[in-house]
Amino acid sequence: MMRHEAAVGARAATRTGQAGHILRDAVLAALVALGLGAPLLGLQTVPAERGLTVIPRPGLLFGAIACVFVGRLALGAFMARRAGRAALATPAPRFRLVPPGFAPTLGKAAGLALLLFALALPFIPGAGRYEIDLATLVLTYVMLGWGLNIVVGLAGLLDLGYVAFYAVGAYGYALMAKYFDIGFWAALPLTGLLAAAWGIILGFPVLRLRGDYLAIVTLAFGEIIRVVLLNWVSLTGGPNGLSGIPRPTFFGLPFSMAGGPGTFAGFFGLEPSPLHRVIFLYYLILALALLTNLVTIRLRQHPIGRAWEALREDEIAARSLGLSVVAVKLTAFATGAMFGGFAGAFFATRQGFISPESFTFIESALILAIVVLGGMGSQLGVATAAIVMIGGFELFRDLEEFRMLVFGLAMVAIMVWRPRGLVATREPSVALKERRGVAAAHVGEGRG
Repeated sequence: MMRHEAAVGARAATRTGQAGHILRDAVLAALVALGLGAPLLGLQTVPAERGLTVIPRPGLLFGAIACVFVGRLALGAFMARRAGRAALATPAPRFRLVPPGFAPTLGKAAGLALLLFALALPFIPGAGRYEIDLATLVLTYVMLGWGLNIVVGLAGLLDLGYVAFYAVGAYGYALMAKYFDIGFWAALPLTGLLAAAWGIILGFPVLRLRGDYLAIVTLAFGEIIRVVLLNWVSLTGGPNGLSGIPRPTFFGLPFSMAGGPGTFAGFFGLEPSPLHRVIFLYYLILALALLTNLVTIRLRQHPIGRAWEALREDEIAARSLGLSVVAVKLTAFATGAMFGGFAGAFFATRQGFISPESFTFIESALILAIVVLGGMGSQLGVATAAIVMIGGFELFRDLEEFRMLVFGLAMVAIMVWRPRGLVATREPSVALKERRGVAAAHVGEGRG
């Protein structure tokens, strides 16, 4: 009896301590929200006759603080309850796998559904230019995410300067078209090779670096490229950028509103429409993205892909197995950079104008967030995250200044409830008998 009462008292004391800890965290979160929100939410500047005037918004500020306080309380209670259930539950097997064929079948079905939707999108009733342009933008980031996934997700090399290869591809095509009169189709493989060469150039100085130090150096590399593009005015146009970049043709047939026998509309007997070029660009980036996915999957099943994954898991063990870490890292940087160069060339020909403002650090951070939130190493996860982050972001456009706030809260929520990404299971590259998906418990979290 006394033991039972002592146990009850201990549990009550533990719960009291947990409640106090949760309350303290909620108060601290509210204070942080007060410090950050006071100048951003509590004050609003509006135009006046003699400049700007400041209007206080205490209701909005304290409403946001109350939401943060209540949300932190709810999150703390949820985490404490889940920890208590985990302590009482029966320990799970050390090596738990998804049932045979479940994860691969589900992933293939989801991927096939997304592919069929992407192929049919321009012909779906109600899909206009805005929807096709948005889908083109999403596919551009899908391709960039898959390219960075080789470096971060497969090889485990934290790269914060991936936008540099994006810029190299864009400016490479623009300069080739301007000074050498090279068309898009001829310049596309050249831009990929140029970006891959810069990937190798970046790889050599960082061969001995890992973790945070690697992230800092790659971040510096991205900024160096942007500053060079900004200041080399005679070649890149500096802050004014480059305009008049040629558009791609359909096997030599240009898209022209004038029609005629030498144009796309005239050759196929169609009424000239600006949608023809928009749809063509959409299918072009879809083909490039699918090429990126196909090459990545094939390389992952080859020795070089398994070497990337071995390097990600343990570099020392990879060295002990006789792998050339220098070659493995350089191939990862070069391959990922090549696809970034392809995407950059497409961006330049789609926009018709480029400037250094399109290749800032925020782009690298966004692409890295797509890889981490989707699930590092997961092709389907990266595509899903790009759809959610780029396409879903448009749903909050009407919120104006609160748009980034909602976007940030959504990212925090995903990382709290899905720390290993939206798609947590992985399909093994090699299997002896039956192919089983690796459960989320054995997948590394998105920490670079």
